[in-house]
This record gives sequence, C-alpha cells and structure tokens, in this order.
Amino acid sequence: MDAYFRSVPGHVLTVVDEAYCDYVTADDYPDCLEDLRGGRNVVVLRTFSKIYGLAGMRIGYAVTVHEVASALESVRSPFNTSVLAQVAARAAMEDVDHVRRSRAGNSREVAYLEQELARRGARFVPTVANFLLVFTPGLGEETYQSLLREGVIVRPMGAYGFDRAVRVSVGTRSENERFLAVWDRVVARTQGPVCPTSRVS
Repeated sequence: MDAYFRSVPGHVLTVVDEAYCDYVTADDYPDCLEDLRGGRNVVVLRTFSKIYGLAGMRIGYAVTVHEVASALESVRSPFNTSVLAQVAARAAMEDVDHVRRSRAGNSREVAYLEQELARRGARFVPTVANFLLVFTPGLGEETYQSLLREGVIVRPMGAYGFDRAVRVSVGTRSENERFLAVWDRVVARTQGPVCPTSRVS
C-alpha cells in the first residue's frame, strides 16, 4: 500500500474495503488504519456481515477523518440502521472469543479445503479470507448449475473475468466434505483438465 499511496495525489480519496480483514493471519497484511493515522487520505470500510455473523443486520462502519465523516453524514439516508442492529454490533465487538474461534475455525477449514482440492489436482488461488477461487474443468456457469442441482451453491465468476472458475465459501467440516463429494461427481462428468483461462497475477 505504501507504493500505491506514493503514486496517488494527496487530494484523491482512497476507499479501502476491509470486509474480510478479521480473517487474515498473515503478518504482512497492510493495516490501512495505520495509513489513516499517518495522514493518508483514506476511508476504511468494515462490516459485521462476515466474521461477526451479522449479515442479516446489514450493518457496518467507516473509519476516516472528521471532514470526510461529516460529508458522508450529510448524505446518509435517515434511519439507515435499526436500533437492534446497532445493539447487536456493539455486542459483537465485545465478543472477542467468538472472533477468535471463528478465525481459527476458518483457518483450519481453509487448510483442509486447499489440501483436498490440491490432492484432486484442482487449481485454485490461495486465500486469506473465507472463500476460494477454484478453477473449473468447464465453464464456471456450467459447474455452478451442476453443483446447484445437487444442493451446493457456489458463485460463477464469469462477471469478474474468470469464465472457468467459481467462488467457493469455506464452511464447517461437514459442509466442506459435502461440497467435495459433489465436486468430485461433477468433475467426473466433465471432460478436460482443470485449468484457468484467465490470467492471475
């Protein structure tokens, strides 16, 4: 991020979405709150929808300087969060044990999924979040439909430039085992090697 900020004019406001930051355990993950404290012109967005498990509450927050926060407040829709959502968010921030358990469980299941996919010869992009980009033997949309017919939901990634890939959320061990079992059946019915058609750098 240092190289990025050095290349951006100071008057340009950078918005960083850190929805998945709580899952990250890597030491070299950039801390954009430190960039903000260091005077960088940045807004950091965070959510309670991911590791806190409050997706249905539709609540998150932005961290920035007073001037930017005031501008955002002036265009904020009235009553854009409920009292219940705010109470739940405050309680979630205090429940550090839940976050610790969720992070540990996700790290364990990411390692399991990556190991099992690699053992099957599937190609994927290693992750620091709670999902994997997995390359498919055919079009991602076709793999998505095949998995869906057996009750497993993934996201086809054609809209993001990866026609032969799906996004797979990391679940519990039983959920991940079910995904792998259905994945095996779908791949067995599909001819050709599992390889990407889009370049990943």
